[in-house]
Amino acid sequence: MLIERIERVLRANLKEAAHPETPPRLGQALVHAVMPGGARIRPQLALAVSLACGDDDPHLSEHFAGALELMHCASLVHDDLPCFDNAAVRRGQPSVHSQFGERLAVLAGDALIVMAFRSVIRCKTRQAHRLADVLGYLESAVGPSMGIVAGQAWECEPVAQIQVYQRLKTGALFSAATMGGAACAGADPRAWRVLGEALGEAYQVADDIRDVIMDTVALGKPACQDQALDRPSAARQLGLEGALGYFDQLIANAIEGIPACRGAVRLRNLVLKESERLLPLQQRSMALDPLASASMASS
Repeated sequence: MLIERIERVLRANLKEAAHPETPPRLGQALVHAVMPGGARIRPQLALAVSLACGDDDPHLSEHFAGALELMHCASLVHDDLPCFDNAAVRRGQPSVHSQFGERLAVLAGDALIVMAFRSVIRCKTRQAHRLADVLGYLESAVGPSMGIVAGQAWECEPVAQIQVYQRLKTGALFSAATMGGAACAGADPRAWRVLGEALGEAYQVADDIRDVIMDTVALGKPACQDQALDRPSAARQLGLEGALGYFDQLIANAIEGIPACRGAVRLRNLVLKESERLLPLQQRSMALDPLASASMASS
């Protein structure tokens, strides 16, 4: 099972971080940020692509997948901080800064980034010559030009192009998952770019829709944040019905972007399953509710 491989790597990283000299509350904050996790879709996607390409170096692919999740968790810790979303909850429990304070939240997010790179660098790879490329995909997913740091920074600009913003803030880790997963197995990463980019943008569009139609309890994090913080949003730009149509098109693009491979059926099923999880039938009906659309149009 992909999840079992991912959780094993994450537990190993947290155990290594729980050094006797690690400040106790910092260690607790790290565990709080990573466990229990969400869907773990980014590492699942990386492993599924690696398997589709042969997965001849499973230790490398596992640790790369774990690194993606650590990086994602770091981004959530920082995203929830008072200087950004000021979110009191995440995944239905107190956010890291709510539980441990702002200073430890900043440090925990920083530590998770370091742990992500360390996980790949220290793995017992059979193909050491692949490490540079794999680390390159991890770095590009985070960096100030094309990664999640750039995506977050666009929230600080007076104007942002929504597709650029979404591609960087959410899509960057998905592109890294598909292309890095291929690189772990020695395959051509370029063939896997479309799948990652389309699925990543679909995730952000779904998040924009849920932010409007769901409440804080159902979301597991504060609702209506895009309007409150005046952030770029597909739901605000396209309306709920338009955003839903765009989401469906992105899912179709993701499926079409799966290269011919022995794992194509597994990947197609993974994308479809995520599509249904992100916007199940009840939520799709809510998005098409004329009252909800009218409320969105007047905001």
